[in-house]
Amino acid sequence: MRMIKFFQTAPVFLMFTLFGSSVVIADMQDLSGSFAAWRILGDPNWRVEEGAFVADAGNGQLVTADSFEDLHISLEFWVDESANSGVFLRAADPMSITDTSAYEVNIFDTRPDQTYRTGGVVHFAAPQVKIDTSNKWNTYDITMQGDHLTIILNGEITVDMHDSTYSEGPFSLQYGAGVVKFRNVKVERL
Repeated sequence: MRMIKFFQTAPVFLMFTLFGSSVVIADMQDLSGSFAAWRILGDPNWRVEEGAFVADAGNGQLVTADSFEDLHISLEFWVDESANSGVFLRAADPMSITDTSAYEVNIFDTRPDQTYRTGGVVHFAAPQVKIDTSNKWNTYDITMQGDHLTIILNGEITVDMHDSTYSEGPFSLQYGAGVVKFRNVKVERL
């Protein structure tokens, strides 16, 4: 089996070839390159550079305007060694998003407590694999359906957990420290 990605404007179709036949596996909305589908919470200096969301000062979130229950997120991120970031899912309070009001899929290689480092879900699941992500582009493939959350970082499953603490809310991209970049941010409602 061979993976083939066909990117169109929006929506984006991801396809693969199975025994010689192409099959559409997802119809995803591209949220990259524009703040039209987002709002900024806090004071991070988010901007768009070469199609990527970039921040290197302040503290806060880039929050989707829409709320989600079940979703699939595909994105790429780049962080420097000092970066603290994450992808927050099902934020219970969209005006105050923290690791105690949403699922935080962490991006923090140098987290003092390595239990919930990059690839883990803070307070819920340590990553099954340690993957260092600084100074290169990385991929997150995040699926939340019902109480089931699966995290795939650079092609490796880092979390496969069940929990029903949070049921619905927007998702967000965090800026906490260092240099943080996100591109090719795509979401699909399941």
